[in-house]
Amino acid sequence: MTVTGHTPAPAVEPGTAEATRLLDRVLELRELAILLVLLVMIAVTQAGNREFLSEQGVKDLLLNATILVLVASGQALVVITRNVDLSVGSVLGLTAFTAGDVLQAGGGAPAAVLLAVTLGVGCGLLNGALVSLGRVPALVVTLGTLYIVRGIDSIWVGSRQITASDLPYGFTDFGSGGLSAVPYLALIALAVLTATAYYLRNFGGGRELYALGSSPEAARLAGIPVRRRVLAAYVACGALTGLAGALYLARFGNVDSSTGSGYELTVVSAVVVGGVAFTGGSGSVYGAALGALLLTTVGSVLPALGVSSVWVLAINGVLLVLAITVDRIVALRVARALKKRSAPNRRDIRHD
Repeated sequence: MTVTGHTPAPAVEPGTAEATRLLDRVLELRELAILLVLLVMIAVTQAGNREFLSEQGVKDLLLNATILVLVASGQALVVITRNVDLSVGSVLGLTAFTAGDVLQAGGGAPAAVLLAVTLGVGCGLLNGALVSLGRVPALVVTLGTLYIVRGIDSIWVGSRQITASDLPYGFTDFGSGGLSAVPYLALIALAVLTATAYYLRNFGGGRELYALGSSPEAARLAGIPVRRRVLAAYVACGALTGLAGALYLARFGNVDSSTGSGYELTVVSAVVVGGVAFTGGSGSVYGAALGALLLTTVGSVLPALGVSSVWVLAINGVLLVLAITVDRIVALRVARALKKRSAPNRRDIRHD
């Protein structure tokens, strides 16, 4: 996909532009609220456990969030277009084992990472082609590829397992190393996150993802290449998932046929909790990253406070339901506000 900075933005109706600005302000406040909740939660935990924010504790928090942040960033691109990719967990497992297989056979780390990303791109291309060109519902397509990729992974991997002892020391050392309390993997995730956010905000192709997510039919009438943009979103999601798979191997040094199983639900939860509306057209990758950080921090906070980790799934579910409820309430209030603002204009038109 080739995008230049001179791509003109699609024509937008005044009411739509006003709705977008209003919704953007609401979402910025929501992201700020998530950040505030995160900081309060960390502060309370630190008060109860003085070792929680030690250098190693901070590093663990960031490492735990890195993989989820990467995959959630790719998922956010897809969800913004009013679609979803449920195959990311299976793709993560497949690419992680593929990278491990290359390293175990004596290949270099760059080749292993490149192959994982390429495989992720291939999976994204398949999903995107079926959704955008075949016009098959995204939920059906990606649920199918979830099982297909998982089945291929299970048949190929079988009972095999790759452990840290099978991998080059430098690779696993990179996965756990960093600059003081900041892991190398977190720096990679931050670079990817910043680049993705910059593209969405400053390039025509990124703004068009929001336009087609808000109204695919209006985007089509405005001349936006809807199919190409949806395909590009899925390819980007696959590429980031492939990269996350390789980094997962570096982080944990242990993969088998069950790696990534059920991960797609955590990813979707992080994206929705972070303010990316499941109905498309709004949200940001920064919000998705905050959602990922919030969910992984919950998993670290509970054990630090002596609470059973069994509660993690329940709390994640509550956060997801709350996020969806907030999205619905915000959408209804924005619609009512715009209706009230447009009423005087309609009366003026009738008088004229």
